[in-house]
Amino acid sequence: MIQAEIDLLLADRIWLAVAMLHREFPDRQDFSKDEIRRRLVESGLADGTKPTSVHAHLKQHLVANVPPSSTRKYRMLFETRAGYLRLFRRGDFVDFQRQPHQRPKYAPERDEIPLQYHPFLDWYETWSEEHQVAAKPSWEDDPLIRLIGSGKHIWADEHADEYVENLRREDI
Repeated sequence: MIQAEIDLLLADRIWLAVAMLHREFPDRQDFSKDEIRRRLVESGLADGTKPTSVHAHLKQHLVANVPPSSTRKYRMLFETRAGYLRLFRRGDFVDFQRQPHQRPKYAPERDEIPLQYHPFLDWYETWSEEHQVAAKPSWEDDPLIRLIGSGKHIWADEHADEYVENLRREDI
């Protein structure tokens, strides 16, 4: 049961439920939204929450790589594939509409959650460092990078300098 003196935000409750799943199943990369909902209920973190609010948080509000609906500051979860989420790690792709925010929220603030959940924050620091994603361009994410090499068939039969020279000739 949750300590009465701290009113946990739904975002923090969901983050804690996903952290619990990661710790219980360390070999799993991600978890279905239904698994996350079940963990919320089993852990008592769902007490007093509305299913529609949980749905909105799992679909958009907390997910770093989907366009935000209302808040741009949350980057607590990452969608690995349709319907599956994991905790966000620095270096993960972030939807461009979430980029400008000054202080994005990746995890609960220590003073905003009961003491019994503090070990999850300590675990997360180590886990996220061990699994940090290298920030590098991705062929799937950048339409300009995907254009590299397109059109090379145009001058496949002649040197690029000859091709340009032929374009400049007036007798053709």
